Amino acid sequence: MSKTPITVAYGDGIGPEIMQATLDILIAAGAQLAIEEIEIGEKVYLKGVSTGIADSAWESLRRTKVFLKAPITTPQGSGYKSLNVTTRKTLGLYSNVRPCVSYHPYVKSKHPVMDVVIIRENEEDLYAGIEHRQTSEVYQCLKIISRPGCEKIVRYAFEYAIANNRKKVTCFTKDNIMKMTDGLFHQVFDEIGAEYPTIEKEHWIVDIGAAKLADTPEIFDMIVMPNLYGDILSDVAAQITGSVGLAGSANIGDHCAMFEAIHGSAPRRAGQNLANPSGLLLGGVMMLNHIGQGNIASKVHNAWLKTMEDGVHTYDVFAEGVSTQKVGTKEFAQAVIARLGQKPTTLKTIDYPAESKRIKVEIKSRPRYHKDTIGVDVFLNWDGSSANELGDKVRLCSTDKLKLVVISNRGVKVYPDGMPETFCTDHWRCRFENPDSKPIMHTDIIELLSKVNEAGFDFIKTENLCLFEGKKGYTLAQGQ
Repeated sequence: MSKTPITVAYGDGIGPEIMQATLDILIAAGAQLAIEEIEIGEKVYLKGVSTGIADSAWESLRRTKVFLKAPITTPQGSGYKSLNVTTRKTLGLYSNVRPCVSYHPYVKSKHPVMDVVIIRENEEDLYAGIEHRQTSEVYQCLKIISRPGCEKIVRYAFEYAIANNRKKVTCFTKDNIMKMTDGLFHQVFDEIGAEYPTIEKEHWIVDIGAAKLADTPEIFDMIVMPNLYGDILSDVAAQITGSVGLAGSANIGDHCAMFEAIHGSAPRRAGQNLANPSGLLLGGVMMLNHIGQGNIASKVHNAWLKTMEDGVHTYDVFAEGVSTQKVGTKEFAQAVIARLGQKPTTLKTIDYPAESKRIKVEIKSRPRYHKDTIGVDVFLNWDGSSANELGDKVRLCSTDKLKLVVISNRGVKVYPDGMPETFCTDHWRCRFENPDSKPIMHTDIIELLSKVNEAGFDFIKTENLCLFEGKKGYTLAQGQ
């Protein structure tokens, strides 16, 4: 077998220790890897590279298309962007796959039969990272949800279910509140799910879904979620299996893939030969399966399971009466290596296919919708406290084509007929619409903004109000 080129980053904190342990095991098992090393993380950040990764490292990643990455440390303070998010988005790694499995009775867990795969959208949502400070009191983060992004991750989830003999796919959203963004994700889930009649489908509002996941995870098989919910709940799911340190993660795109542990760099444990390499090792197993070395992946995974069965544990999962030996990072790696070729007797044996079955997702082209602009939201930085005072002044800025309809503060209607109990900040949304509900031009908006400016108001942002095929592309204010 020819060696497969991969890019490896040893990372920060405990990263170098657990990466060395992982590579020792993979190579001892017979993995055929041509390793290219790159430097990422804290040292690169501190050299003045705000992304945490140099241009030469990108060249390696684009060449090998496979990245095995240890956790990194992002320096405290503003100006440093998340390297994980940057890598996922730059390389188009839209699907984050996180298996969360209980290893009862060898790792203590309240959920002994838990076996859930979380599929997390990886590129958009609030992780677009588009944030602004707009006033003295108000900051904004934009939630970006696209139809292609939803279609890719949802179809990947169903294709993963078919490829891995999973029976049910559950969707978590908060579309009772975010009716347009999360509503789109739910809508696409229903549309694409209908194409997979053999797979059971269900949807949960994320808050009660999260409660059920924490309480009775055995009722779930696979869960597909937007980015933020998936990030949070995959950590929760991993932890309730017994330890977040046991979970590996795959980030899959059309051209590249990245494999990692889901935990952080734990700098307090660095250099002490204490860290558990299991999460990164299981990420490495997912990598072997991805690159077509399934036989080696099975060999490593089963040896790891046998090690866990034999009670050879690092400090984080060691338990009196269950564990037989507390070992360090290096010793744990040697214990797994000593069991290569063995299989667990109680835990389920793993048998990956000899050849990779990569999931290919195609997005169907859709017609463009006709769009008409019929109004505009003008956001003001205004320090007054009376919504009625503001409304009476802003109303005078109305034009023939655009009339003031409502003012809201933090999404709640405060003018006209607002409630005196409503707390207001210095950030006001003034909605102007064409009273005839007919399309307006950009010049009409410019005319309105000129009047707002002449009235002495500080406008900080505008959002056009549009109809798509005659349907509103915006929501009402709360209480409107």
